[in-house]
Amino acid sequence: MNVDITALNTRQFLSHLRSLGVQVTRKGDKLSCKAPKGVLTPVLNAELARRKSAVLAFLAQADQTAGSGEEPLRPIARPKAIPLTTGQRALWFLAQLVPDNPFYNIPFALRLSGPLQGPMLEHSLNQILRRHEVLRTYFPSIHAQQNGQTNGQPTQVVADAVSLSLAMIDLQDCPAADRLRQAQQTATHLAQIPFDLTQAPLLRATLIKLSPTDHVLVVVIHHILADGWSMGVFERELTTGYYAAIAGKPAALADLTVQYADFAIWQQRWLEEQIIPRHLPYWKQQLADLAGLRLPTDFPRPAQQSFKGGTVSLALPQSLKADLVKLGQQQGVTLFMVLLAAFKVLLHRYTQQTDIVVGTPVANRHQPEIEPLIGFFVNSLVLRTPVEADLPFLDLLNRVRRVTLDAYAHQELPFEKLVEALKPERTLDQNPLFQVMFTLQNAAEQAVIQTATNGSATPCNLEFSPFEVVYNTARTDLEWDVWEHPQGLRLVVDYAADLFTPATIQQMLGHYRTLLEGIVDAPDCPIGQLPLLSESQRRQLVVDWNRTAMDYPRHWCVADLFEAQVAQTPDRVAVEGAGERLTYAQLNHRANQLAHYLQTLGVKPDVLVGLCVDRSIDMVMGLLGVLKAGGGYVPLDPAFPQARLSYILEDAQVAVLLTQQTLQPQF
Repeated sequence: MNVDITALNTRQFLSHLRSLGVQVTRKGDKLSCKAPKGVLTPVLNAELARRKSAVLAFLAQADQTAGSGEEPLRPIARPKAIPLTTGQRALWFLAQLVPDNPFYNIPFALRLSGPLQGPMLEHSLNQILRRHEVLRTYFPSIHAQQNGQTNGQPTQVVADAVSLSLAMIDLQDCPAADRLRQAQQTATHLAQIPFDLTQAPLLRATLIKLSPTDHVLVVVIHHILADGWSMGVFERELTTGYYAAIAGKPAALADLTVQYADFAIWQQRWLEEQIIPRHLPYWKQQLADLAGLRLPTDFPRPAQQSFKGGTVSLALPQSLKADLVKLGQQQGVTLFMVLLAAFKVLLHRYTQQTDIVVGTPVANRHQPEIEPLIGFFVNSLVLRTPVEADLPFLDLLNRVRRVTLDAYAHQELPFEKLVEALKPERTLDQNPLFQVMFTLQNAAEQAVIQTATNGSATPCNLEFSPFEVVYNTARTDLEWDVWEHPQGLRLVVDYAADLFTPATIQQMLGHYRTLLEGIVDAPDCPIGQLPLLSESQRRQLVVDWNRTAMDYPRHWCVADLFEAQVAQTPDRVAVEGAGERLTYAQLNHRANQLAHYLQTLGVKPDVLVGLCVDRSIDMVMGLLGVLKAGGGYVPLDPAFPQARLSYILEDAQVAVLLTQQTLQPQF
């Protein structure tokens, strides 16, 4: 079978090489290849050289357990109480803290185009539940003694048999033009229904019928059972099982050698003995004295996260993507590293901080036995990079490369254990260690578009394709996802609605695009000089918004302009403060009284009057009174030292001083 190796992602490319008998290993920054004679053709060698940086980064993630002393992952005798993994425990405790929340639901949906056999689809779904124990798992509490107290502790229980019924929602009665919008709203509603972690299955499947040959399948799984990688496994097994059922054949799926519960037991066994001692020292050194990111927000940060979110997206052209890929190849880095470095520049420019911390998810599936499993394996890495305004972008890119590769090499330490060891100040208003996530996704990996025949003269023309679910939830301040498409890049930002408006995020996306274009044009430019504003935005800011010239009576002084306003709106409030408010007429009356008094003291043009009062209504009245008397005022800040105030009075030759009784001792 012919394979277009240029269209494969890094994992698929390495899998293709392994299928040919080629072994690729990493030794520092070098690649080593062993292959049967004649297999490594010039084309394969050229492609391997082109992908060198991407392959190195991928192997840095994967090559962790070799030589570690850990036993291989294999089926393990189950204890009476199966432990949760560290990630599962974190989600379980969050569910106790905020019960009945949908924040960690994972929704995904598929558009089913063509003739559908509903019973076969339901059969395929239940096959997946029978194949993966984790989808039949629930989490009751058991009572355990701890420090002399009895506490409820979670355990995971695998049900022997769970049957999933495929619910149906019929939208055929809706107007045809409105059905897709209704399907989107229905999918969003389904995604926001919470689960009870003590009841199996923690999974729902609903079929939305748009027409006899057009359906949307919505599947919602709690994050405690699955992650993003798992969704790909689920979709592949669903389509494979459906087509096999239509053909009357068993699904062509390899047997699973282990289950998720085996991994949970394995992790508990080796966490304290191997994983923590090997990786924690690096993270303690890397994240010492960590400071939080102080992004400017539209609203004050609430006392507790609500997890309410919104989504804004922006498409970038293929030409810009090609330029960024080319820059990465020239510098020996991946596209992810180029985009991450640019994102760190954006955060630096927004915050003016020189210590930029971003989180990124990693699949964390080192052992080949767990690659085909559904389960919660994903881990979060903390990528910390020093960023200075005068640093050339290429130098920052090199820093990001080193930090990223080092983090991949130490990714086995669960994020929850890292938080536990570092003991950052914990609050309910934000996540520990980082508040911003950055991810590069490959849309081609996510898309599931398949057709098949059932082995007879009648083809099975059902096509599965992605259907977007709008899920208004944000787990961090910003989740900045870059999706890689054949047409270019698509930026998708999930943001905390408690902190930002959609317009602010849209502006950030525009700044990011301008930044990427500037990096392509001048990659060695100091990051403080890279452009954020487009030419039209710059013109608006510098030119258009500074056109403030207005015609007004230039022969009038300020006092005359004020009295004209008094004549127009005498009863409107002019000033208020400290619980008092004055209308224009009242303020004008008081200012006139003061002006007449000052004139009796000799105040006239060219006579300076010192004005030293707190910020108050008296200050406004004093300014107007001096101007109405014809004098000029000299501002004196009450917070100045006495010597400074005396010097100003003497140097300006102030004839009269206006102040408050409480401030008189300073003079």
